[in-house]
Amino acid sequence: MAERGRLILKGVGGFYTVWDDGTSVVCKLRGRLRLAHLRPLPGDRVRIRVLSDGSGLIDEILPRQNAFVRPPVANIETLVIVAARAEPETDPFLIDRMTALAESKGIGVLIALNKTDLKPADKLADVYRAVGYPTILLSAETGAGVDELAQFIAGKVVAFTGNSGVGKSSLLNRLRPELALQVGEVSRRGGRGRHTTRHTELLPMQGGAWAADTPGFSTFDDESLEQAQLRDLFPEFRPFEGACRFTGCHHIGVAGCAVLEALARGVIQPSRHASYARLYRAASERKRF
Repeated sequence: MAERGRLILKGVGGFYTVWDDGTSVVCKLRGRLRLAHLRPLPGDRVRIRVLSDGSGLIDEILPRQNAFVRPPVANIETLVIVAARAEPETDPFLIDRMTALAESKGIGVLIALNKTDLKPADKLADVYRAVGYPTILLSAETGAGVDELAQFIAGKVVAFTGNSGVGKSSLLNRLRPELALQVGEVSRRGGRGRHTTRHTELLPMQGGAWAADTPGFSTFDDESLEQAQLRDLFPEFRPFEGACRFTGCHHIGVAGCAVLEALARGVIQPSRHASYARLYRAASERKRF
């Protein structure tokens, strides 16, 4: 009964499915870990003890690189932010909120603009390429761009997120058809998608990747984003740090602000600065209350 380091795929009702060298083992958490109120998450690397009946015990949760409370997932290498300009169209603020969260946890970002068969997304792609984020134009319907996506995530543990109906599950089905994930239709009345992902689970992809299909943008907790750190979470602001007239400039409506000057020159995208200002105000409200 040797101990081994393995990957948690999902946890339901106190039972954890752990990927163990080509097979999955259903494990319980060792008593001392439960008493310590430790909660394993999908994506956690763990040491397990396989028992004679084929079940397992989780003996240790190895140190995490990063973790989200909502949705519960750990050790993500790249956050794949799925967005679209059609049925339903993604508000750029939602994309920017997720890039800020990823930056705050040291997670890489990939912008995946889906449904380009319905409406082009080249201008939106240009916004994020200018920031330096890898951006792929694709279509789960036609398969365009899916091979590029598969190559990008190969060998990584990634999480897919996006507003409901934008095509996360459809893209995962394209990447690995045998998954046969449930796909929701977009409401004709409101143009919004129906949730099809109920919990977070790591799914095997081609090329040795593991992908978490998360329930959506709304479940990600952004309460950890503090006013003081927000300036550092927008990469396009960094070249201008220290160039403002006033120390500690918050880059919103202050004379002599180098970031606002760059915005006026078109160096910084207006939508990105608007998202920053909105996140800054939200952080201010949380601090007040």
